[in-house]
Amino acid sequence: MRWIESGGVRLALVEQGDRSRPTLLLLHGYPDTHRVWDEIVPLLTSRFHLVRYDIRGAGHSTAPRGTRHYAFDHLMADLTAVLDEIGKPRVHLVGHDWGSLQGWEAALRFPDRLASFTSFGGPGLDHAARFMRGPGALGQALRSWYIGAFQLPYLPELAWRTFGPRALARFLRVTEGLAGRPGHPAASLVRDGMNGVNLYRANMFPRLRAPRANPVVTIPVQLIETTRDRFVSPKLVRAADGWVPELRYRRLAAGHWAQRSHPAEIAGLIADFVDSAQNGQLAGKT
Repeated sequence: MRWIESGGVRLALVEQGDRSRPTLLLLHGYPDTHRVWDEIVPLLTSRFHLVRYDIRGAGHSTAPRGTRHYAFDHLMADLTAVLDEIGKPRVHLVGHDWGSLQGWEAALRFPDRLASFTSFGGPGLDHAARFMRGPGALGQALRSWYIGAFQLPYLPELAWRTFGPRALARFLRVTEGLAGRPGHPAASLVRDGMNGVNLYRANMFPRLRAPRANPVVTIPVQLIETTRDRFVSPKLVRAADGWVPELRYRRLAAGHWAQRSHPAEIAGLIADFVDSAQNGQLAGKT
């Protein structure tokens, strides 16, 4: 692990594998850290150069105060700092949950720096905004009740100080079939959960109210629908379909944290997609 600077924030970055190989940049979600990928990394290091980092407010990275510091402009500046540190013309992005939301944003802002994007567990907010105006909105709103709760002052932070960690542990055990292990949930979970609500406060409703007019993603994208995801509906996953000319769609019978519960399957899908992108074998939708 080493630290890099991004606008006064120190980001904790971890590199593994041979730098001469294609680079996979793994973006974690909320309320996770880079350690959520621990089951995946050993399956990919023999073939790829892997980079992970704790986003601002999470894990070993520093946490700026104030909601505005968690807006997409700052998150994208952090991601750009990581790309500059990697020093390659293009990398393959993989995003889960909020890491996926960041990945969609990056694919729209600087596609020239990305060779491909694999997404699971989180939509692009521009695509979600259109979906939430349609007939599937109510079902997704019920799945995403916590987004509204996170807009409240003080109460989400209080929840993380009291029952939040126990509730997450129970959800992982009962619903996802996952036991805790070193690194996930992280020892910094309470702090991470409290800081991370600012991601929702700074970005969700502003973008859902005013999405981009034409959010077409020009890089190859792999969408993995985890069919037992309690937070993201299959219809919401497919909301990006009309906006991605080069799209590979795959389904996996898994829950939200599929990289932990089904690491071999997720690693295989990532590797196969990246190999196809490297070899120029992606065209159209599959």
